[in-house]
Amino acid sequence: MYQLKTTQFIPATMKECWDYFSSPGNLKEITPPGMGFIIKTDLPSKMYEGMMIEYKVTPLLGIPMTWITEIKAVKEGQFFIDEQRKGPYAIWHHEHHFKEVDGGVEMTDIVSYEVPFGILGKLVHPIIVKPKLNQIFQYRTKKVEEIFPNKK
Repeated sequence: MYQLKTTQFIPATMKECWDYFSSPGNLKEITPPGMGFIIKTDLPSKMYEGMMIEYKVTPLLGIPMTWITEIKAVKEGQFFIDEQRKGPYAIWHHEHHFKEVDGGVEMTDIVSYEVPFGILGKLVHPIIVKPKLNQIFQYRTKKVEEIFPNKK
């Protein structure tokens, strides 16, 4: 099992952050265009526990894949968790945590995942999977900075 953890300061109120990140339709905006990310599910404005979301993604070599996630837990203004039900990973568990701090919100993402294909997956992880995940989260950090610019 692998884990990726990122933390980002957002110069906004908790309400502004929570309203943005708990709206599943905003995920496309913070996902790199090269991922070919298309939301296939009709979405409500706010997520809820048990919600299933279907996407089409093209993570590697332009090959489209179906990715289905379930919102496993939601605690308003504190965290939510999504887990893959169908997709490119053997296991995908993504925690999104929000904490009020001086001048804004600290957002922490913790992704625990396992790659498929046994030993082959373990071999390609450091070459393809880990760099790709890092690239996705670096893009996300940049986009969040654009969406919530520092007002100082």
